[in-house]
Amino acid sequence: MYSYEERLRAVQLYIKLGKRLGLTIRQLGYPTKNALKTWYGEYEQRLELPVGYARQPRYSQAHKERAVEHHRYHGHCIAATIKALGYPSRSLLSAWIHELNPQARAPATGRSQELTPEAKQSAVIALCMRPASAQAVADDVGVSRGSLYKWKNQLLDHDATVQMKRQQDAPASSDGAELEQQIETLRRDVRRLQLEKDVLKKASELLKKELGIDRQPLTNREKTQLVDALRQDYALTDLLGEVDLPRSSYFYQRARLQMADKYADARRGLLVFSAISDGTQS
Repeated sequence: MYSYEERLRAVQLYIKLGKRLGLTIRQLGYPTKNALKTWYGEYEQRLELPVGYARQPRYSQAHKERAVEHHRYHGHCIAATIKALGYPSRSLLSAWIHELNPQARAPATGRSQELTPEAKQSAVIALCMRPASAQAVADDVGVSRGSLYKWKNQLLDHDATVQMKRQQDAPASSDGAELEQQIETLRRDVRRLQLEKDVLKKASELLKKELGIDRQPLTNREKTQLVDALRQDYALTDLLGEVDLPRSSYFYQRARLQMADKYADARRGLLVFSAISDGTQS
């Protein structure tokens, strides 16, 4: 249940907006339509709301600040923040942003240059796999719809873009198998984009190297370590192609790494044996 102040704020805004339920709830991020109708009915009868009940809010101020901070420093993407933190709803996060970081809601016509490559990739993935409209995805990221499609054209293959357009322009009587093939092609391109994103992230974590547009060159040994770290999630062939590592070089480097580990175990055994011997002699 909501506090007296929250209920009163909702009723007053509802009246101010001409009793428009949807608009009121979108701006506040709460409550449900039925709850707002009930609160308004009580207010209309008494010109006041009962004070007698209140509950602790579901999210604390710390939760609110953490979500807004994540949104601010991770590409201004509402979908990415909700996925990373596991909360709240889109409408509630939008309300928190409006409350704590109102400048983030300003039109971002020139802000696309500030977004990181990772944020752009996440936006394109959301666009291609979206359950909502492209405009909704663009609003979540804070850019124009045109910028979103521009990134898609830059990141996805030209063939996938052409096929996507054909799919949108195709008549209702188009062959179902052809449409399925086009959808599958698009899914492969999205998966390739996700692979590229995961390789960049894993390289940063594992090798402490930031791989951007001007990628720092990786040695074959480092590429092998990177491939092994992602083998549970992707096929070996896809990983080798992404890091540009020949199959023969991969298995050669892998054998060397395993041999190095074997010798490391042997050296540790010798050190332990030497320490025990020194102790018995003394």
